[in-house]
Amino acid sequence: MALRDESAGAKRELSRRAVLGGTFDPPHVGHLIVAEAVRSALRLDEVVFVPAGQPPHKRARQLTPALHRVMMVQLAIASHPAFTLSLVDINRPGPHYTVESVELLRATWGTAGALYYIVGADSLRELPTWHRPHALLAACQIVAVRRPGVHVDMNALELALPGIGRRLIWVSAPPVGVSSTEIRQRVAAGDSITYLVPAAVETYIREHGLYR
Repeated sequence: MALRDESAGAKRELSRRAVLGGTFDPPHVGHLIVAEAVRSALRLDEVVFVPAGQPPHKRARQLTPALHRVMMVQLAIASHPAFTLSLVDINRPGPHYTVESVELLRATWGTAGALYYIVGADSLRELPTWHRPHALLAACQIVAVRRPGVHVDMNALELALPGIGRRLIWVSAPPVGVSSTEIRQRVAAGDSITYLVPAAVETYIREHGLYR
C-alpha cells in the first residue's frame, strides 16, 4: 500500500474541516467514534487525521515507525468517505507542534472555510501550555470532546488563555474506554484486540508483528 496525502491540495471546494491529530499507535475505534461524533455534530465536510511525526511531549517513548502508523490510519478510515489523511507532520522534520501543522494546512486550504481542531477534555486543560496557543486559536476553533469524569475549570482556562471561550465548541461522543496504550499492552500479552481496533488494523498489527 502506497502512502498518499489525501488532504494536500485535494477537495479545495470543501468548506468545513476538522483536524484530528495523534500518534495513532495504533488507531482504534475510539478515534473513529470521536471523529464521527464531531463530523455529525458540526456537519463537517471532512475530518482530517494527522499522524504525529515527532511529538515533543512523547520523546521519552519510542514510537512505532511512521510508515506503520500511517498505513494503519489508512486502513482504519478507508470505509468513511469524509475521513482523510494528511502527512503534514510525517513529511517534515521535527519536532512537530500542533499550531505549525494547523497553520500549514490552513495555508494549503485557504482561509475561506471553517477549520476546527479536535481535542479531548483532558487535553483542553493543558492547552495553555502548548506551543503558541494564542496562534492556534487564531488559526482554528477548538472542538473539545467531553469525557466522563473529566472536569474543566473554564474560569481558570480563560485566565490562562484569554479568549478561548469564544473559540471553543463542546461536543459529546459515546464514551469508549479504550486507549492505544492498552491495545499495545494487550498485544504484548497475547490478549485479543478484536473490536478494539478495525479488523483491517488488527490484521496489519498481526502480520507485521507490531507491539510484541
